[in-house]
Amino acid sequence: MALHLLSTLGLQGVIEPQLGALSTRLGTPVTAEFAPTQVMLARIAEGARGDVAAITEAGIARLAEQGIVEGRQVNLARSSVGAAVRAGATPPDLSTEASTIAALQAAPSIVYSRQGASGLFFAKLIARLGIADAVNAKATIIPEGFTGALVARGEAALAIQQMSELLAVPGLAPPVPLPDALQEKLVFTAAGFVGGDAAALLDALVALCTPDALVAQGLAPA
Repeated sequence: MALHLLSTLGLQGVIEPQLGALSTRLGTPVTAEFAPTQVMLARIAEGARGDVAAITEAGIARLAEQGIVEGRQVNLARSSVGAAVRAGATPPDLSTEASTIAALQAAPSIVYSRQGASGLFFAKLIARLGIADAVNAKATIIPEGFTGALVARGEAALAIQQMSELLAVPGLAPPVPLPDALQEKLVFTAAGFVGGDAAALLDALVALCTPDALVAQGLAPA
């Protein structure tokens, strides 16, 4: 019987290439679907289920309160938000709050997500910094997916998203994290759905998320 994982987009770069290896290790097919946490929570609210959910720590807490997931919860990775430009372009200076504000104001166009954790955070951040009107006047706000894809295609100059999600897109320069003073570091957590077959898949996900594997995808150990 196949095992099914509902995962945040932020872990796609770590998990998706290893689905075959996970299937071999567990002796049964492992399938997965990926979306931003808020999109995945909406799908779950509409009845989507699997064996394991791997989303933000807050998202798992919400599902646990609703009685949708149960039992052991494991922290898989820690993520931070960054920005990326097209390969060959000069990366922005995000070393300080002042330089980050200047970079966001200077960018001719910006793309961020409406429902992803990074997009929700970024919308609050630019409001706090007092530059929301200026940024949103030139921003493309996508409902979900990889913001870096628009930059790689030349449809926007600067992509904002989780570092792991930016690294998943070919055609971008290495992403640059926001400075610590402006940063939001999210923990991605996994738990089993009520009625699902979670134990072995949870163990396999923990084993998969080694420090080397996480760092290669712009993540950090939780």
